[in-house]
Amino acid sequence: MTTATAPAPTTLARRLPPHVWFVGSAVFHYLGPAFAVLLFARVEVLGVAWLRIASAAVVLGLWRRPWRVARGLGTDGRRLLLAWGAVLAVMNCCFYLAIDALPLGTVAAIEFLPVIVLAALGARSVRNALALALAVPGVYLLTGVHIGGEPLGVALAFANAVLFALYIVLAHRVARHGAVGGIDALAASMVAAAVVVTPLAGWAAIPAAGDPVALLAGVGVGICSSVIPYICDQLAMARLARATYALMVSLLPATATVIGVIVLAQVPSPAEALGVALVIAGVAVHRDPEVAPAVSPAPRADGHGADARTAVGW
Repeated sequence: MTTATAPAPTTLARRLPPHVWFVGSAVFHYLGPAFAVLLFARVEVLGVAWLRIASAAVVLGLWRRPWRVARGLGTDGRRLLLAWGAVLAVMNCCFYLAIDALPLGTVAAIEFLPVIVLAALGARSVRNALALALAVPGVYLLTGVHIGGEPLGVALAFANAVLFALYIVLAHRVARHGAVGGIDALAASMVAAAVVVTPLAGWAAIPAAGDPVALLAGVGVGICSSVIPYICDQLAMARLARATYALMVSLLPATATVIGVIVLAQVPSPAEALGVALVIAGVAVHRDPEVAPAVSPAPRADGHGADARTAVGW
């Protein structure tokens, strides 16, 4: 199947090593949510989630104009993109509510659990069994630290993780759909997510309309969380081997923890640090099911947590 491709790399993109683009993606991947936590003091949590999704939808929509592709889709294709966007909308709401209650690194680590579980279900191997044996205790340590004081936050973190697993399944289906894929699919799902999230969270963003600083900050969160990391991903993945990229992705919970320390002063306890380390080891060890060569990869479109690529063959 053919997919929409990213713009041809510039001279700068060719000169910089692909690892530089990965680092850019990893940093912005969680820097956006960290800024969102700071913005919670000015705008309600769900309002920030709406600003993030809406701004990303506007930027990606104007860039890719996905409605041109949607017009050529059949009913099944349109339903698939709408379902993908709806899951994205609810998932982001759960994620933002979770990081309002729990450290960013904890939520990010919990989000990796379904990636490992899906890989284990798709490729039953000793390696993936070991990955589960590492990741599950890690998540148990992380949740055990917080479940007494923040049970709702832990529940929202797991809800976000479950929705992310569903998001991965839908992303895989989009990747196998012959009429849409790549950045166009990402843009279409973002536009659909903006429509779905408006009745859920749009009301919470209304006060930001009278606060230019909050409004601009919300737009910045959307660009940092969804647009910049995705572009960096494209530039990195074009030049990194799959195995190398999968190993580097395992460092994302550590990135989230470090950003949480620097930006939010969320210093992990020894138990939390051990839990994150176990999850990182689990993600590094696990291997995904082989995807048929004819299948093009689904785009990373979640823009906030664990990487969908690791579950759909990227």
